[in-house]
Amino acid sequence: MVTLTSIKPQITLEEFLKLPETKPYSEYIEGKIEQKPMPQGQHSIIQTSLSAKINEIGKQKKIALALTELRCNFLDRSIVPDISIFFWNRIPKDEQGRIANRFNLHPDWVIEILSPEQSANKIIKRIMFCVNQGTQLAWLIDPEDESVMIFKPNQFPEIKSDDEILPVLDELKEIQLSVREMFSWLSLN
Repeated sequence: MVTLTSIKPQITLEEFLKLPETKPYSEYIEGKIEQKPMPQGQHSIIQTSLSAKINEIGKQKKIALALTELRCNFLDRSIVPDISIFFWNRIPKDEQGRIANRFNLHPDWVIEILSPEQSANKIIKRIMFCVNQGTQLAWLIDPEDESVMIFKPNQFPEIKSDDEILPVLDELKEIQLSVREMFSWLSLN
């Protein structure tokens, strides 16, 4: 039997953002707080290497910036994608012209890396939410089967593997990365 005292009240996004940060990060989705799993080795090497590869072109040419584990607040959510990429002209700035601490907007490109204990459907739901709010491209990387699911607005998802070149934002076409090359980062030989 459920009593009124046993029901946890939902909090607002603003109330959630006032809570102390947690490790691993917590996200605010549809009025509920969910904790992300702690990244492990394969997840971490892909995340750091991929961010560096994107920033090698994007940051250097002031086209886009890839940020890891950045809290993004938009609509009624506060999510922490593994990698969030923002076009240079959309990066929030503070009064001094420095990068802002709070990003209250959707990323232009989202990359999630599936961890063994994560639900793929939960991540896909989060990615689809981003794409429906204006994110132009999303990747769901699955280290287990060495594939990448690609999401774009108004298109069915597609899966890339082996020597297929991964799609990037048009402005970053200089980045040529195959699925095989990305997963080769896992080998320390």
